[in-house]
Amino acid sequence: MSATAQTVAPAAATDVRTRILDAAEAMVRARGVSGLTLEAAAREAGVSKGGLLYHFASKEALLAAMLNRLADFVAEDFAEGMQRLPPGPGRAARAMLAWGLEVSEAEANERCDRAAAVFLAAFHHDPALLDPIRAVVAGLRNAVAADGLPPGHGMAVMAAMDGLFMARIFGMYELAPAERRDMHTALSRLLEPPT
Repeated sequence: MSATAQTVAPAAATDVRTRILDAAEAMVRARGVSGLTLEAAAREAGVSKGGLLYHFASKEALLAAMLNRLADFVAEDFAEGMQRLPPGPGRAARAMLAWGLEVSEAEANERCDRAAAVFLAAFHHDPALLDPIRAVVAGLRNAVAADGLPPGHGMAVMAAMDGLFMARIFGMYELAPAERRDMHTALSRLLEPPT
């Protein structure tokens, strides 16, 4: 195999894998987990069923890959958010607050829609598939707990962001812009250095 073919093949395989994951995610968002079949995902991604099976041997493998991709995104996005903030007490909780309330409503809803589809599909199929995201959330919780804030302050921010996330996922409510500002202000007070 030539050096060019060696370079192109992994990228092409990654592209096919990504197309399949994107197609499966879109299907679950549109039709729920019951609408996700390997045949339909292959068709939606523009690959043969054999091509899909090369990457994902079963529906469970496809769902697991979707969850792992989402878990990686959450971990990386949170780490990047923390890097944008100055070090000091409350850094992890401030990153969490920014992730939940300092993005546009459209971006927050898009992120939640993606997560909801993947979470609910995996949970419906096999709750153990959520273990990668549970591990990421445990890491976030540990970061908040070791954040140097008074006890409960960081966890209050995390719980509020989790609650807002769940409200978006299940369509319970959306905050009006003034409510988002008020919530941000109230939670920011918990992150101020102790006097």
